[in-house]
Amino acid sequence: MNKIKYLFVVAGAALSVSAQAQLRVEITGVGSNQIPVAVATFVNEGQAPTQISEIIKSDLQRSGAFKIIDAGTITDMNTIDYGAWKSRGADAVVIGTVTPAGNGSFDVRYKLMSTIQSSKLSQLDQQAPPQYGRLAAHRIADDVYEKLTGIKGAFSTRIAYVTQQGRSYRLEVADADGEGVQLALSSNEPIISPSWSPDGTKVAYVSFEQKKPVVYVQNLMTRQRTVIANEKGSNSAPAWSPDGSKVAVALSKTGNTQIYVANADGSGLRRVSNSNGIDTEPQFSADGLYIYFTSDRSGGPQIYRMSVNGGEAQRVTFGGPYNISPRISADGKTLAYISRRDGNFQLYVLNLETRQELRLSDTTSDESPSFAPNGQYLLYATESGRRKSLAVVSVDGRVKQRLTIQAGNIKEPTWGPFMK
Repeated sequence: MNKIKYLFVVAGAALSVSAQAQLRVEITGVGSNQIPVAVATFVNEGQAPTQISEIIKSDLQRSGAFKIIDAGTITDMNTIDYGAWKSRGADAVVIGTVTPAGNGSFDVRYKLMSTIQSSKLSQLDQQAPPQYGRLAAHRIADDVYEKLTGIKGAFSTRIAYVTQQGRSYRLEVADADGEGVQLALSSNEPIISPSWSPDGTKVAYVSFEQKKPVVYVQNLMTRQRTVIANEKGSNSAPAWSPDGSKVAVALSKTGNTQIYVANADGSGLRRVSNSNGIDTEPQFSADGLYIYFTSDRSGGPQIYRMSVNGGEAQRVTFGGPYNISPRISADGKTLAYISRRDGNFQLYVLNLETRQELRLSDTTSDESPSFAPNGQYLLYATESGRRKSLAVVSVDGRVKQRLTIQAGNIKEPTWGPFMK
């Protein structure tokens, strides 16, 4: 039995957030080839505080990769009429049970059955405390996604973002579906540029609480904060190395903003870019050997790449006169960025092997892209009706989601890593 541990819950309970801050998700579009999946109501799931099967359905549907077939309740976990389900158009059937396990916990058992192969594809048994029922459901959805697409699911990951209402700024963390919101930091001064550590236990960000931009790293379990960069001038744009040992930042301590790298505790600060222009928004490559960054050294902002040790930089973006905010997919093959064309700021991706470019958004004020850890979706900030909201789009542009809150603006998103 797999007992659930969740590293995002801060000791003592957790940091409740008002209902106004809860994210609302709207979905449009579907994938090009949807997989039909029947999802049964889990036996006795009404005994638990969480409707496991509904969360699984919502996750799979939100991905755009599946067509959901309501299967009702299947009480016999050992006998599946494959032919009957195949005739209803289902390629696979999800079944499960929820059983009290004492101390308020529940045993959540699930099986994924293939009507094409007439056999079991997968099963997962978890023991979940009541507050982790949603996580148990997300993990099942992850398993279904991976077994049927061959790509790791990201439903059990987390996102971080900043909400603003008047002069109140809040750095919040939530499930990938917008539920389970928790507060990491509240301030009367702006909070920008949050960035997850690779192990998902910390977030680096820029806070203006000292009346100037300072880079912090905050442990989400202990709430302990460490100052990473508080140099003369601006301290901005923190980004983690893939192994979590380094943080790249943009500092203006010597005049023009340049790229620096420090150890994760703020020690060992060293300069890695050296230009007469502005170099900012660093991002480590997937293998940690290079840094992508934005620079105006060619006359307008474009994205460049240089060795993590500095040296000559190579220009990467050539489509359009203004490209900023580089982000690299986990496999290192795709660059996401914001491009200004015809006066619109929109989300683009560039295949670094074929050099093929694709515009993913149809909005006009996009900011702060962030890849899902499986590389299949991008989270970004945008604007609609003079209010800032978040959006998610699949890397082929077909599936779109909008995430909004009841009051105020939501911006500066970052998608967290897979959790071990």
